[in-house]
Amino acid sequence: MKTNILSNFKGDLAGGITAGIIALPLAIAFGVSSGLGATAGIYGSIIVGMLAAIFGGTPTQISGPTGPLTVVVASVIATHSSNPELIFPAIFLSGIFQIVLGIFKVGKLVNFIPYPVISGFMSGIGTIIILLQVNPFLGLEFSGTPVEGLINALKSSHNIDPQSVILGLIALVIVFFTPKKIAKIIPPPLIALIIGTISAAAFNFDVNTIGEIPRALPSLILPKFSLDTIEIIIPIALTIAVLGSIDSLLTSLVADSMTKTKHESNKELIGQGIGNMAAAMFGGLVSCGATMRTAVNIRSGGKTRLSGVIHSIFLIMIVVFFAPVAAKIPLAVLAGILIKVGVSIIDYKFIKLLKAAPRNDLLVMLLVFLITIFDDLILAVGVGVVLSSILFAANVARQTDIKLVGLSNITDENYIDEDLKNKTMIMHIDGTLFFGSASQIASRIDEVLDNKTIIIDCSNIKSMDISAVFALEDLVLTLKGKNVRVIIIFNNREVAASTLKLGLRKLIGSNDIAFSSQEAVENIQN
Repeated sequence: MKTNILSNFKGDLAGGITAGIIALPLAIAFGVSSGLGATAGIYGSIIVGMLAAIFGGTPTQISGPTGPLTVVVASVIATHSSNPELIFPAIFLSGIFQIVLGIFKVGKLVNFIPYPVISGFMSGIGTIIILLQVNPFLGLEFSGTPVEGLINALKSSHNIDPQSVILGLIALVIVFFTPKKIAKIIPPPLIALIIGTISAAAFNFDVNTIGEIPRALPSLILPKFSLDTIEIIIPIALTIAVLGSIDSLLTSLVADSMTKTKHESNKELIGQGIGNMAAAMFGGLVSCGATMRTAVNIRSGGKTRLSGVIHSIFLIMIVVFFAPVAAKIPLAVLAGILIKVGVSIIDYKFIKLLKAAPRNDLLVMLLVFLITIFDDLILAVGVGVVLSSILFAANVARQTDIKLVGLSNITDENYIDEDLKNKTMIMHIDGTLFFGSASQIASRIDEVLDNKTIIIDCSNIKSMDISAVFALEDLVLTLKGKNVRVIIIFNNREVAASTLKLGLRKLIGSNDIAFSSQEAVENIQN
């Protein structure tokens, strides 16, 4: 049953406006931090916020520029400073990639990203945001990597601007220590923005500010692609698409937990893709689902897509009527606000458990954290997922148990020839037999070569992949090459049929297949 878009108008109006108030300083701050300017941040919030709300799969989600994506854009602009405009074709292409991911129903896969990967990534992003704000906080001009920025701040300590530091500290105190009663009425970032800007004007501080913000709505700019730049653009677009998709879907999960509803992952990716394609065409900063803004929208009463649309309309009104005022916002004030954002992104929940956390999880978290800061964001996630998978596979492989038991030790059936009984061994395989544990089979071959018959008991195997089937096939070939008969016990006929199709049927006959230990023992003399 579809919900009427106006059924919760008052709640959506309150949620949308409140989310818009919080989005304003963050959009400006992320726009400036990205290197594209405050206008790009605001346009990204307006365009993606509206289109993702209309076409996405999470009704309460508020989209806009976020820390992780801003860091990607800033690093791209720093790396390709001679051609910063290539970021917009990359954003446009990332939107196409997101739509493709949605069409091919990749959205659900976000649930399979291990928590240590997410933890290391988010803590790394938080640290990067903090490092990127060190120079503007101190009144220093610099563009480069986070680590280079920190080094520059240390080397240029004699050029620190006291006025910028004062404004940055004012912003920090406000965003960290505003009483909760006041924060519920007016968001601390907005308070910091207002007081910091007024203070700079009142004391006639000579500090760096945002600069002019166009009062008109954005004009259409079609992204330009060329053979010279496409090889550069595609990896950037993939990074943005994957990162933006992960960020959006994680925010959708937060929205689900708060509203007790269920989002549509693939539809959300399509909505985000449409929004980012449009943002690129109007000079907007790439955006995705924003957790804090979404949570504020829900807490303020937002329940339908209308809240996201209202959030964007509110920002349009700001651009049209208050752009001259926003242009005077000091960069140091924005730095203070963003430092708080960076601090809040760091995953303290995992950090508190460092001493008690499993060694493998800790290794993954730290590796992802370090790669995020010192190298590449998407590489960090990729390495983390791969390493987690390998460690998980190794752990599961260790739980696979292979036991060798002589038939004479477990049966005293008189109808079985005594010599045959003494020359028959049972190989019990328990657990999951897959590529990670298949090598255990090969390692036990030498222990059974002196027998006439080997019963391989696969009835307790929980699952088996093709690597395990091939390992089993190699075992059978080796044993038959030594004139050792092989009987295999399966769970049921379906499992037997699917396994035999992969090659074992050519190696063993019908008398070499059993579905119980008793049947296998009876087949020994056939």
